[in-house]
Amino acid sequence: MSSFKRDKKEEEDGGGNPFQNIEKTTVLQEARLFNENIINAKKCTHILTKILYLLNQGEQLGATEATEVFFAMTKLFQSKDVILRRMVYLGIKELSSIADDVIIVTSSLTKDMTGKEDLYRAAAIRALCSITDATMLQAIERYMKQAIVDKNPAVSSAALVSSLHMTKMASDVIKRWVNEAQEAVNSENIMVQFHALGVLYHIRKSDRLAVTKLVARLTRMSLKSPYAVCMLVRIAAKLLEEEETGNDSPLFEFIESCLRHKSEMVIYEAAHAIVNLRRTTSRELAPAISVLQLFCGSPKPTLRFAAVRTLNQVAINHPTAVTACNLDLENLITDSNRSIATLAITTLLKTGAESSVDRLMKQIATFVSEISDEFKVVVVQAIRALALKFPRKHSVLMNFLSAMLRDEGGLEYKASIADTIITIIEDNAEAKETGLAHLCEFIEDCEHTSLAVRILHLLGKEGPRTKQPSRYIRFIYNRVILENPTVRAAAVSAMAQFGALCPDLLENIQVLLARCQMDSDDEVRDRAAYYSNILKQQDKTLYNNYILDPLQISIPSLERCLREYILTNTEEPFDIKSVPLAALPTEEEKQINNQKSDGMLITTGPVKPIPVSREENYSEKLSTIPALQQLGPLFKSSDIVELTESETEYVVCCIKHCYTRHLVLQFDCVNTLNDQLLENVRVQLDPSEGYKIVNEIPCPKLPYNEMGTAYVVLQFPEDLPNTVGTFGAVLKFVVKDCDPNTGLPDTDEGYDDEYMLEDLEVVLGDQIQRVNKVNWGAAWEEAGNNFVEMEDTYSLSSMGTLEEAVKNIIQFLGLQPAERTDKVPEGKTTHTLLLAGLFRGGFEILVRSKLALADGITMQLTVRSTDTDVAELITSAVG
Repeated sequence: MSSFKRDKKEEEDGGGNPFQNIEKTTVLQEARLFNENIINAKKCTHILTKILYLLNQGEQLGATEATEVFFAMTKLFQSKDVILRRMVYLGIKELSSIADDVIIVTSSLTKDMTGKEDLYRAAAIRALCSITDATMLQAIERYMKQAIVDKNPAVSSAALVSSLHMTKMASDVIKRWVNEAQEAVNSENIMVQFHALGVLYHIRKSDRLAVTKLVARLTRMSLKSPYAVCMLVRIAAKLLEEEETGNDSPLFEFIESCLRHKSEMVIYEAAHAIVNLRRTTSRELAPAISVLQLFCGSPKPTLRFAAVRTLNQVAINHPTAVTACNLDLENLITDSNRSIATLAITTLLKTGAESSVDRLMKQIATFVSEISDEFKVVVVQAIRALALKFPRKHSVLMNFLSAMLRDEGGLEYKASIADTIITIIEDNAEAKETGLAHLCEFIEDCEHTSLAVRILHLLGKEGPRTKQPSRYIRFIYNRVILENPTVRAAAVSAMAQFGALCPDLLENIQVLLARCQMDSDDEVRDRAAYYSNILKQQDKTLYNNYILDPLQISIPSLERCLREYILTNTEEPFDIKSVPLAALPTEEEKQINNQKSDGMLITTGPVKPIPVSREENYSEKLSTIPALQQLGPLFKSSDIVELTESETEYVVCCIKHCYTRHLVLQFDCVNTLNDQLLENVRVQLDPSEGYKIVNEIPCPKLPYNEMGTAYVVLQFPEDLPNTVGTFGAVLKFVVKDCDPNTGLPDTDEGYDDEYMLEDLEVVLGDQIQRVNKVNWGAAWEEAGNNFVEMEDTYSLSSMGTLEEAVKNIIQFLGLQPAERTDKVPEGKTTHTLLLAGLFRGGFEILVRSKLALADGITMQLTVRSTDTDVAELITSAVG
């Protein structure tokens, strides 16, 4: 073992990276040293280290280069030097996915794996398994089984971890090693026990009953490995989440018992599992919170950090449960570790009373400049939650955020502050002018183009509706003078919105736009000329359609539709209404996104791309199916609807794709029986009145645990009220019995079978796309002349509050709420909900819903649409 020690000179040389400036070509030339008759172990080890360094730094080797190095490296097996041999094993692992004919070293690795030298065996197993494929695995199966139960813990662990990696390519072979893995679970070594449990779980994870039995057996054992117990806690928590019985089960009792374990690691894992269970009550949370409270006073920084970070997350959904820890959290504000102090104070912000806000903000100010951007973002998220909780404190919070904006920081940090100020503005009308003033000051020195563009967009949307809109023009025009072309173009668009909504400012705006037409950038000049000509017309309809409510189409879909239009020989003009709209996030999706970011550590890095809409994703897939190409552009795709329970032998879910005249039902099916192969899988529908089945596309083959898709194409009824209905559904298929290990059928002949599915509903929202109307009032007035109007009054007896009524109306109609009317002010007994959308075929819809709370809820619904039948459909569907 003395060969592993560095000599004194090497230790003194110390700092710096000796491989910093090495080049691939030089190292590959040096690798020729491997071919010499007498092997210089020290030099060869150094060269191998360089190769491994390059590969781990992302350097790409071609197949020929990698193969040459690999075969030269195999000659080093002649050396008896321990360090060199272990480096060779690492080299084989790294090059196994690049080089050709790597199986040539199988016999050498097998020999080392079964040899007497313990220092070689574990590393040889890992290298061997990295080059082994499913066809070769059976040749070394006997050796692997022996290695799993080997007395040497390093060998046993290497075999178990390698088995775990190989489950991805040969799960059926690894399943045969279950007895050896079970024996390894009884090992005295903590890592062997942990790795054995991991292998057992991965072998059985698709069989819920087997996992339940495994957990039941191991919870009765006294596992020595704290790592294994932590994994067992995670598996038990996952099973609990899948159960519908609640937390009155032996699994929950086991997790709770782990709160009294001797290992701090296990105690924390159990507490973390309990607080993250969805159906946990305050009484069940109490023991876990108590444990985390004790950890807050631990002398170990890691435990304090883990405890306070978990309490920070619990405070999002259960702030009252964390209140008991407030004294301990206040003690952590002065913690020498700033990460702990940050999390402590942000947790207090979520759980504290309104009276303590000022004091807490002063405490944050003392150290916020000392922490990293990552933790500053956590502070900002906590301030956002506090602003929504205590609207009257918006002035204090806004001033603090404004000071943070002036500090140094990266894009993500500054963006989180801007987002928080925007959220406060949108949620609290009193905070609008203060927030806009802070953002105006910020863009004077903003270094980030994307952030400046977003703030200018907000100023254009909100500024014209303030008491003194003219005060914002100076800040916006400064951007035209001082900024880059992207920001200048955004500033021009913002000024145009002031011109459209503020007649008093129109003349001045036109002067500024005229100056912008002399800009050096094409985009800025074109926008200025475009908006100037529209504003000259002084036509509110033009303002609404081309300035205030611009096109909300999906850009990728527009590109695809234009490409298809160019390829077709037609003289008809391109119809912009044929392009699908860009999907808007629902209120539920917004809440989920807020919860994901709220209180969590957010990693700094590049701005994430805008997510592709559901319709764009499905449109690509559906356009490749010949039978669906003649249906035109996809209008809307629904959420996934489950038609079976998740634990049944056949799992089926449906996605409804709405086109202008057709409805395509996509049935995604999974066969969970490993002894059956399903063929010609299709769904037989019993459609409601008026629907006509046009085409059926079955799934030709459905092997075990693979997803297959069948389609049914229907034509919508001519009578619009009949488009809302319920379909009966039966899954039909041909069954062939097969070998569970190979998946090959026993015979060519099968037998017909069927499986009943849940009824499928086609609702009104499936045919409506959400449209964001920035100036809903102007659109409503304009619609009064050209649209059909229908009105009716309803009694919503099943709903107890205005908030519940608003939420259900939005969800049922599938329309987009406008002008923040989806939020009901506190204490109000009346509310007006404004909605907008587009019905398939391009028919616009505007809805005004007046709600009044008395003994029950009364609703007066007024619908305006470009089509009489659509207006009638909405009023009749609500009734």
